[in-house]
Amino acid sequence: MAPPDDRNAPVVVDGELETALAFLHYLRDGVSLKLDGLGEDQVRRALVPSGTSLLGLVKHLTDVEVYWMQRRFAGLDVTRRRDGFVVVSDDTIKGVRQGYDQAAIRTDDIVRAAGDPERPLALGTHGLTLRWALAHVIEETARHAGHADILRELLDGATGR
Repeated sequence: MAPPDDRNAPVVVDGELETALAFLHYLRDGVSLKLDGLGEDQVRRALVPSGTSLLGLVKHLTDVEVYWMQRRFAGLDVTRRRDGFVVVSDDTIKGVRQGYDQAAIRTDDIVRAAGDPERPLALGTHGLTLRWALAHVIEETARHAGHADILRELLDGATGR
């Protein structure tokens, strides 16, 4: 069993968007760390009736960032997977993690370039803004980080952020 992680939540006072990104980084790192020390078969194992696996969670979170930040907020023409949770034979820890890292970098760049939390989504309705989209991505990441905690503990007993 890995030693507990003593990382603390970020303390940022550089403004709303930088604070939000700092929390998102913290959550992303926690999700990514859940893959450390596991084999390809382990990260694919579904330990709950829904069929959710650690690798599937990371794929889903990649899709969440691409869809909400690249497509809906920035208006980019991106292809969305129908179900990001599904792990296919070509998926590997390295490849899925790289995809997640790339989506994260793109999200950070988009948020910083926008600069204004009140900027509306390019493909939005109901007056949704960057603030809303970023809060949604953070909420989604936090929810699934908790799922990843449980799945990892079920796999090998490892706990911690």
